[in-house]
Amino acid sequence: MEFQIISDGACDLTLELREKYNIQVVPFYISFDGETYQKEIDEIGIREVYERMVSDPKTYPKTSLPSVQNYVDAFLPHVEAGRGVICFTITTSLSGSYNAAMNAKEIIEEDYPDAKITIVNSLAATVSQQIHVIEAAKMQQAGYSYDEVVQTVEGQMKDSGRIFFTVGDLEYLQHGGRIGKLAGMAGTMLKLKPMITLKDGEIESSGVARSRKKSMVKVLELLKNHFEESGENPEDYYYYVGFGYDEEEGKVFQQMIDDQLAEMGVTVPSVLVQIGVTICVHTGPYALGVGIMKKYPACVSGTAGRTVQMCTA
Repeated sequence: MEFQIISDGACDLTLELREKYNIQVVPFYISFDGETYQKEIDEIGIREVYERMVSDPKTYPKTSLPSVQNYVDAFLPHVEAGRGVICFTITTSLSGSYNAAMNAKEIIEEDYPDAKITIVNSLAATVSQQIHVIEAAKMQQAGYSYDEVVQTVEGQMKDSGRIFFTVGDLEYLQHGGRIGKLAGMAGTMLKLKPMITLKDGEIESSGVARSRKKSMVKVLELLKNHFEESGENPEDYYYYVGFGYDEEEGKVFQQMIDDQLAEMGVTVPSVLVQIGVTICVHTGPYALGVGIMKKYPACVSGTAGRTVQMCTA
């Protein structure tokens, strides 16, 4: 059965990656005045969003999730053509995107009861969601069936996703109402840099650091400690480094990550990704982090006779 991979815009895929992997994206909306909303990438570029946030730090943009109708419009042409749909959404703890997609699925199934539509709560966001979506597309290209892709991403990959990250300060998290989930952190008066982990779809505090450089080093420690505690083989994972406004800082941080990975025996370098508007409106323009997710089974063991070559980034 032919099928289409779809994701909401929180996966932060560039137009080039969407085309390369034939992934359809249903974008989030962003507004700077609370009234006029524009589709991310389709109507306003990520760089423009960051420039406006940095030039006017007291402007707090807002995002709006894709509507039920947006999802209906995305799913329906594929259903009418007899194709299945696998749609990934940002973790439900950060957005109602999953619920909107589920409602769209139910609406379509009223007229097309045989439609094959699977909505995947990725338990992820930004860089880790991007890994999830691209891996599903690679499986599709490698010849996995609809059911095999669903079973693999739901049963063998999703729970392995993590993001270890830091932000410039707590201001945007406070303004966006996310600070309640990080109640263990110290206040902004000390200008401490919060360390945060996205795990099993939830954000949690992972400590603080006293400077930007120390917070970057702390991310490396969180990454290393994860594998020491889990006993997993670091070579069985993908690593995507996310940055916000400052690409040069992102490249420096990526090199730090790659050096740490080399010490852990990982030979393939990480992938650098600019964090999109869905997350940056909550973290602010200076987020830095690394997302990880386990490679799909063919990448690790060559199962079912599929080629390992399909598992390169």
